[in-house]
Amino acid sequence: MRNLLCLLFLAVTAAPTTAQDQDTVGSGASYMLRPGDVLQIVVWGQEEYSGSFKVDETGKIPYPVLGEIDTRGKTMAQIRDEIRAALSQIFNAPFVTVTPQFNIAVLGEVRNPGLFPVDPTQTVLDIVAMAGGPNPNGNINKIRLLRGGQTLDLRLERDRVGALTLQEVGLRSGDQIMVARRGFTGDDLRMLLGVLQLALSVAILISVQ
Repeated sequence: MRNLLCLLFLAVTAAPTTAQDQDTVGSGASYMLRPGDVLQIVVWGQEEYSGSFKVDETGKIPYPVLGEIDTRGKTMAQIRDEIRAALSQIFNAPFVTVTPQFNIAVLGEVRNPGLFPVDPTQTVLDIVAMAGGPNPNGNINKIRLLRGGQTLDLRLERDRVGALTLQEVGLRSGDQIMVARRGFTGDDLRMLLGVLQLALSVAILISVQ
C-alpha cells in the first residue's frame, strides 16, 4: 500500500512539469525570428505580461520585465526560457508560451488577395486557402514567390506542396505568394469568341456598304 501511494504521489507531482516542458514553446519551436516578425507571448494568468511583440530592425523586441529581448540566433525554446527565468523572480512557476508569426501577402488568381499573419508550421496551401483558394482562373500547381522585386521559384514538387511548411520552404516576413493564371481558361475562350464575333460583324457591315 505504501508503494502504491508513493507511485501516485510521483505521478501527480511529475505531470505539471512534463506538460510544461512539452507545451510551452508553441508552434515553430526551431524557427528563428527575423526583423518584421511578430512574437506572441502568453503568460497564463498574467495578461500584463502577455501580448504580441514585433521584432525591430535590430532583432529585438520590447518586453515589460526584460526591457528588450535580443532574439537574434535564438530558438523559440531559448527565448521562452529567458522570459520564464525573468518572470520567476516575480511569481512562482510561470507558464509561458511563445509563438512566432509573420506576414505573407497572397496575390494573383485567388479569391481574396491580401496580407495574412501566419506561423512557420503552416503550409503554402494553408496560406492560399486563407486567401479563399484559387479562383477559376488560378493554377494551384504554379505558385511563385516574390521577394524584393525578384521572382523566385519555390521548386515545390507537386505531390509535396501540401506537406512542406513555410519554414521548410524558407518564406519570411514581407514575402509575397503569387498564384499564376492558367494557360488558357474559359474566360479567355469567351473573350476570344467575343472578339471573333465582333470582327465578323464588322466585316459583314463593311461588305454590305
